[in-house]
Amino acid sequence: MEYTRLGQSGLQVSRIALGCMSFGDSDRGNHAWSLGETESEPLFRQAVELGITFWDTANVYSAGSSEEIVGRAIKTYTRREDVVLATKVHGRMHDGPGGAGLSRKAILEQIDASLSRLGTDYVDLYQIHRFDPDVPVEETMEALHDVVKAGKARYIGASSMWAWQFATMQHAADLGGWTRFVSMQDQYSLMQREEEREMFGLLAAQGVGAIPWSPLARGRLARPWGTETKRTGSDAFGQTLFSDRDKPIADAVEQVAGARGVPMAQVALAWVLRHPVVSAPIVGPTKEHHLADAVAALDVHLTDDEVATLEGAYTPREPTGF
Repeated sequence: MEYTRLGQSGLQVSRIALGCMSFGDSDRGNHAWSLGETESEPLFRQAVELGITFWDTANVYSAGSSEEIVGRAIKTYTRREDVVLATKVHGRMHDGPGGAGLSRKAILEQIDASLSRLGTDYVDLYQIHRFDPDVPVEETMEALHDVVKAGKARYIGASSMWAWQFATMQHAADLGGWTRFVSMQDQYSLMQREEEREMFGLLAAQGVGAIPWSPLARGRLARPWGTETKRTGSDAFGQTLFSDRDKPIADAVEQVAGARGVPMAQVALAWVLRHPVVSAPIVGPTKEHHLADAVAALDVHLTDDEVATLEGAYTPREPTGF
């Protein structure tokens, strides 16, 4: 395993992050493909053995059950002080004014609920899951600052928004003397590169680390195009992110991986890891070889010709997943 700082913050993270949306009660929420607690145990053990210390979840994953499972896994397989634990706030958890969004009421209510489910006094990284256009950015940033000052979070981060929205929130923090974001969790893969246009330049200028979600395009870059899995068949959100126009990109990954004699996932992740603003792509495993391939990608160094092959089929598109 390799380790790096999250952007220019002092927080050290593993260069592969364990995405915990894969773990949860499939009867809660809308993730029919998620693994229950017993099924997920080998993956938590493997993550610890591989040195993956950066674990990312969210309050909305399987209606809170992901946080519950992650909290118990930390106690069972490692120590709290050895894990960089991240969770998120924004999505709907219950009816009522504090059940969703980024109001002061919601943030202060939801951090306490997440800490209770995780069984810990603090998270290392507390992230806003999306931008909330209905709440003044000053209210959100001050509330997040108060969460940090209360000792309930060490750092704060954001996820999936326009670059101007992120810049506005950072500016509000500067004006108020409040805590700034140290990370941006955005969608980035060979099939979705729009963050390169504005967001990545902003992150580099501000010393913010990217922790991409879906770096394998919901698994479409990990296997030949058209290969169906339980997740691709039931992941309604994931089906909105990609289309048949992406087949040539998957074919290019298959070509480069075949020539190297390595799994496609290693090549696709190695490409994401090349970008200097990327601190740690988030990998959501459902099988043990998923984490093994992710760690092996750290040793795959692509040539300029391979990069040209991988990038050649990409066409401009609208960002997705906001």
